Amino acid sequence: MPRQLRPGQRAEIYLLDVTSGHKTLRFSTDSILVEAPNWSPDGRSLIVNGDGHLFRLGVDTGPLEQIDLGDVPDINNDHVLSPDGRFAYVSSDDGHIYAVALTGTDTRRVTNDRGPDFRHYLHGISPDGTLLAYIGMQILDDGVRTNVYTVPAAGGQDIQLTDDDFPDDGAEFSPDGQWIYFNSERASTAPGHAQLFRMPAAGGTIEQLTDDERVNWFPHPAPDGRSLVYVSFPLGTLGHPADKDVIVRLRDEDGTIRDLDHLFGGQGTINVPSWEPNGTRIAFVAYPVDHAA
Repeated sequence: MPRQLRPGQRAEIYLLDVTSGHKTLRFSTDSILVEAPNWSPDGRSLIVNGDGHLFRLGVDTGPLEQIDLGDVPDINNDHVLSPDGRFAYVSSDDGHIYAVALTGTDTRRVTNDRGPDFRHYLHGISPDGTLLAYIGMQILDDGVRTNVYTVPAAGGQDIQLTDDDFPDDGAEFSPDGQWIYFNSERASTAPGHAQLFRMPAAGGTIEQLTDDERVNWFPHPAPDGRSLVYVSFPLGTLGHPADKDVIVRLRDEDGTIRDLDHLFGGQGTINVPSWEPNGTRIAFVAYPVDHAA
């Protein structure tokens, strides 16, 4: 069942200049819980999900327009765009990843059938558009096991890059295709307390990028590869829940971390690659609640 807004709640899409801090409210709705903006490669539109569907929103003006997904089952907030802007790759509630033509109605399933207890959660695409990075979730009798995988965007054999019991999520390629960034609890001695990491795109030694008291999720490298934007949850948060006071943060290449915005959000705020192609702005979603409603 797709997420719904609470009574008195709105979904607000913002555009924020990471240098000046100037923030613009682009879209607000109290009728549909929109999530996870992708910025189109031409810089003209945002792609978001909501109510199991995919939508296009002009960066500067225009209404929210639904994109035809053909016979793809309801989708969640894990989606990326091909570098040429022709396709969206989406994670469906049936556990698979699909390719959807953004003009026309062509759709196809990308992922392989690994049984009913395995689900694919998409987060990244290589800069040449040939590989998808996803989190593979195995559903076990006593919980779940998540690891980082890649699969050809055209379909083909999966490659498993991590093989352990540490909770991992948010696998995304660097702009040069050399690294995969992700969040993980592998540095924690207790459940929760995810931090940010990276590893070579073909697998290998894992490098920790953040080490603080907050819970850090979904690293998104800037187009020039010199910084990361991510969402930071309060100490003690388990997973990446909705409706939390969170901080959208930026980590510079020298390790300096600065706050970009404080907001009520979390799940859906910035799950997917959301940089403007020129690296000037990011897009994200807040979910304020009018408690008097």
